[in-house]
Amino acid sequence: MLDTTCCKRRTLLGGALAGLTGAMLSTRLAFAAAADHAYRGDVLVLLSLRGGFDGLSAVVPAGDAAYYQARPGIGVPRARLIGGDRFFGLHPSLAPLLPFWKSGKLGAVHAVGQPAPNRSHFAAMEELERAAPGTSTRTGWLDRMVGGLGATDPFSAVSVGQARPARVLDGPAPNLGVSALDAFTLNGESDIKPIAATMAALYADAPAHLAGTATQLLGALDTAKSVQAAGYVPANGAAYPDSELGKALRDVARLIKADVGLMTATVDSGDWDMHENLGRKMPDHLGDLARALAAFATDLGPDGLGRVTLVTISEFGRRVAENGSGGLDHGYGNAMFLLGGHVRGGKVHGRWPGLAPAKLVGGDLAVTTDYRSVIAEILRVRCGLSSTAAVFPGVKPATLGVVTA
Repeated sequence: MLDTTCCKRRTLLGGALAGLTGAMLSTRLAFAAAADHAYRGDVLVLLSLRGGFDGLSAVVPAGDAAYYQARPGIGVPRARLIGGDRFFGLHPSLAPLLPFWKSGKLGAVHAVGQPAPNRSHFAAMEELERAAPGTSTRTGWLDRMVGGLGATDPFSAVSVGQARPARVLDGPAPNLGVSALDAFTLNGESDIKPIAATMAALYADAPAHLAGTATQLLGALDTAKSVQAAGYVPANGAAYPDSELGKALRDVARLIKADVGLMTATVDSGDWDMHENLGRKMPDHLGDLARALAAFATDLGPDGLGRVTLVTISEFGRRVAENGSGGLDHGYGNAMFLLGGHVRGGKVHGRWPGLAPAKLVGGDLAVTTDYRSVIAEILRVRCGLSSTAAVFPGVKPATLGVVTA
């Protein structure tokens, strides 16, 4: 499918060639120099739970009596909770992840969110992915992250799946967006229409500053062809669900194992906007999330998971009190999950503010931890980014100890 709006227009070859490149690609691309696989930090996998994830249903504060008072119809009974501790418990639909919770590879941070409430999906997602409120910065924070790590190849930062979080990768750093790895090809390429070979011949003798984009495009295609030709069978008996999320995480695991120089991958999981019938919808959604994440971790195995940290984010949480339709309206504070070989898991990090009416912010869970500070801690400790000031302006890395060095 044509996605020319997402192609980065490099002035190297001028707008005409950039537009032609975008028209031929079945995915969106940004190009830079040849691959450099010197990066040895964790691959940061960003999983965006779009629509407003209800962290209070996933990581239940059962020890706070106000939770059950506010949710008499949809509160998860304490007797059904799994994992957790004396205060928190996990939703029973997250059972596929319980082994990783118990082994300390899965953890959570609660009462986390953006600096200020914002109940507009569009505006909140834009702020979440730009992550620089009060500044003139317009790039996405993942773009700033890979730029700071010295990314030189489009396979350094890859967005996988149908719904692509473009804003978080907006900016000058190289990145690649694919609906699926096996679908990454030039539109119209065939034996009788060798578009890639024609492009290679066309720019074979061109100066580097003119041939750069075409060379980088051909390099990305060659890398993709190599990954495709190798095929893929998940390891360790991992069984991904046949869902968009399952397929996307399978491709992320495939890229990690192929050692293409991946620094970060970003994946979307949508449809968390549950204004009604949350008690019926949430178990199915959490079940798919848990099966996909469990398959991902199983597929990578201990060694692979040891160089990966996955984090979940969402634009906002849901209100504490259920509405008249058995659902929840847009809120503020939320929970985020962390999965990885060096995550300090099996616990809920962060300071709990309480759910008593006087403790709420406009009827919502208060935010006691900026989501940016959690990710900044991971970038510093696990990804080797000595300073995160350019990634998250004005925000210091948290000292929650969510990951080990």
